[in-house]
Amino acid sequence: MLSWFKFSTKTTEKPKRTSDRVRDHLANERTYLAWMRSAIALMGFGVLIVRIRILRPPMAPQAPGAGWKLGLAFAVVGLLTVLLSTQHYFAVRNDIDEDSYEPPDRWVIVSSLAIVLLGLGVIYYVFTVPLEMLNAVIIE
Repeated sequence: MLSWFKFSTKTTEKPKRTSDRVRDHLANERTYLAWMRSAIALMGFGVLIVRIRILRPPMAPQAPGAGWKLGLAFAVVGLLTVLLSTQHYFAVRNDIDEDSYEPPDRWVIVSSLAIVLLGLGVIYYVFTVPLEMLNAVIIE
């Protein structure tokens, strides 16, 4: 009877490592989803920058400007974020399975640099609009 008890406790007991791996995989998935939200926000902001011309009155002469380039840059960075975060998700997933994960610093630096450059582009774009154009904005 005692041997049966030892056998039953041994089979119902789950190793700690399994729950740690599950937790690590779930954290990896949450991080991936956060990167996806960031990518969608970047692409949406790119569309917003391009569409901001709608606020100008239709009768005012409108040169093509460089706003579409900045919007395109946001969209491209958003798409690159999707691709790179997907690749990173699977790399981390494999590293968790092999118990060899090391956090990479280069992706943090690259993504931070991309956002800083896009932010500088927005600041330049916003502050180089002539003041006459700002006075002509009609919001209904």
